[in-house]
Amino acid sequence: MFDLPKYGDGVCLARMAELLEALAIDRERLARVSVVVTGSNGKGSTAALCAGIGRAYGLRTGLFTSPHLYRFNERIQVDGAAIGDDDLARLKRRIEAAIAEVSRRRGEQFGAFEALFALACLHFQEFECEFAVFEAGIGGRYDPVRLIDAPVACVTSVDYEHVELLGHSLELIASDKSDACAAGGTVVYGENCRTLRPHLIEYNRNRDIASLFVREQICIDNEAASASGQRFDYQFGYYDFRHVEIGLLGAFQINNAAIAITLFLLWLQRAHPRKALDRIEAAVRSGLGAVRWPGRLEAIRQDPLTVIDVGHTPDGVRQALAGLKAIHGADGWVLVTGVSRDKKAEEIAGALAPSFDTIICTRAHHKGADVEHIASAVRAANPQAAVHIAATIEDAVATSERLAAAQSRKIYVAGGLFLAIEYTVVARGGRAEELKFF
Repeated sequence: MFDLPKYGDGVCLARMAELLEALAIDRERLARVSVVVTGSNGKGSTAALCAGIGRAYGLRTGLFTSPHLYRFNERIQVDGAAIGDDDLARLKRRIEAAIAEVSRRRGEQFGAFEALFALACLHFQEFECEFAVFEAGIGGRYDPVRLIDAPVACVTSVDYEHVELLGHSLELIASDKSDACAAGGTVVYGENCRTLRPHLIEYNRNRDIASLFVREQICIDNEAASASGQRFDYQFGYYDFRHVEIGLLGAFQINNAAIAITLFLLWLQRAHPRKALDRIEAAVRSGLGAVRWPGRLEAIRQDPLTVIDVGHTPDGVRQALAGLKAIHGADGWVLVTGVSRDKKAEEIAGALAPSFDTIICTRAHHKGADVEHIASAVRAANPQAAVHIAATIEDAVATSERLAAAQSRKIYVAGGLFLAIEYTVVARGGRAEELKFF
């Protein structure tokens, strides 16, 4: 998209502020209309669910997420529609011109994510979005989303990821992500952050940030799941919504939905206090029910049943696997797995392999780790499993389909985002190497 490295020179906040000024971004308005979503897993789903509520409430709603799965345009949406090619090209030229000027003045290199964030801000401003949901890239302290000064933010979950940048403990990682919230604001924490509660409350205290936790101040109860969706009861303050339904699968999506509802309620109370009760329950039900977010326990085919999941951290993989078993059963699967080079292969293999007796190890075209290394990790985690090696995604698709047909099995594809999406494209007759993720 941009002829820039993935990351720029060091911390980006000062040069990003200059870039937004050069583009005439109204940052006060941006802060008023926006919420920020951070976390290790579940950011994209949570952001999409929150934006869905905003649209259902009748607000022109912007959504910024990353990475995309199939087309770059997916990352920037207004009212559920991805940015058009013409608008993308036009705004790209404006961003590039502004970056050239700021880079010349500061003597610093911008990164591609910074440029894309600026493009999203410009697109939402041109469309006069009344509500905008921004997903952070990495962390929150130095991520471009911190410049939004959003008074409402969340940490969907916390896991060991990008430890060289964020820190080597869960406390440090959660603290970094929490810093996306403006002073005096509120951070909503997902269920798996509860063990860090004492630390986070004290960490947020000196910036006068309130800390809310799912299953503490935010209550969810009576969860029920089927192959077509889930429902749960939600209670926060004087809001009490019974039998809320979502189409996204996996128990972790209920956590994400509860966060999304709370984000919108908190934002609405600040931005439009007189409307806080107006039509909100109908918007929550309609907005959540309409959201479809690909790649999360997604059934891409029924014969044989083939389910993919783009989770790529150990905790994300474990949660998705629990959801798969609850929805489709634990037995009769062929696992197709592979891990990106920068991920923890042994931990991901340890989370997946013990649950499967037939496993195909493969390597994605994009950033795939060595297949023999994956196979070694899988064998260590499950010595009894029949392990097959597929040198390419194309081989993995062919081998999994052959084994599923011969043994009347289902196929589960998990371990990495690039793996899951490449498998889907090849299974549908496309070419994995033609995908562009960056």
